[in-house]
Amino acid sequence: MTGNKTISTGDGHDAEPIRTMLTGEDGLDFSIIELLFFAYRDFTSDPDEILAQYGFGRAHHRVVHFVNRRPGLTVAELLDVLKITKQSLARVLRQLIDTGHIVQVQGPRDRRQRELYPTARGRALAVEMAVPQTRRIADALAEASPCDRAMIERFLLAMVNPQSRAQIAPALTMSGDQDVPDAGLAEP
Repeated sequence: MTGNKTISTGDGHDAEPIRTMLTGEDGLDFSIIELLFFAYRDFTSDPDEILAQYGFGRAHHRVVHFVNRRPGLTVAELLDVLKITKQSLARVLRQLIDTGHIVQVQGPRDRRQRELYPTARGRALAVEMAVPQTRRIADALAEASPCDRAMIERFLLAMVNPQSRAQIAPALTMSGDQDVPDAGLAEP
């Protein structure tokens, strides 16, 4: 049988398929949305291959990245940065500790706090994942004009929820090798 078929949605309702593509007619910016999807897919593909060698995933990447960027970060601070639950972090952090990529140290002021530090192995993994990402960024910026980098940084920072921008500004300042985007955006 050919032609349009009614599709069952599984909830007892039948629905006709929509055969037209979504467009920006309603003010929706599908061009940027899709570019962000594809850029993220490709930006994470190189580290994904590296992580697969360890049996790790993207959650491991995020933990390794932030612990290396902010050694001494507490578990509570990491939970706040990643916006995940303790339960979600527990398995990933345990694997990274068990494999010798991260160590937990008792907090000097509060014995209940656990500070997280990379080991030499964890630092090497962070660098190994950052190298192809840095290369991808450099290649993309090579196609842009010199002033585009600051505009791109401002755009990406503006995409972050305003209440979270204060978490980002110190890391950008600490990098020391790049200009910090408009500091006014870093205010919560």
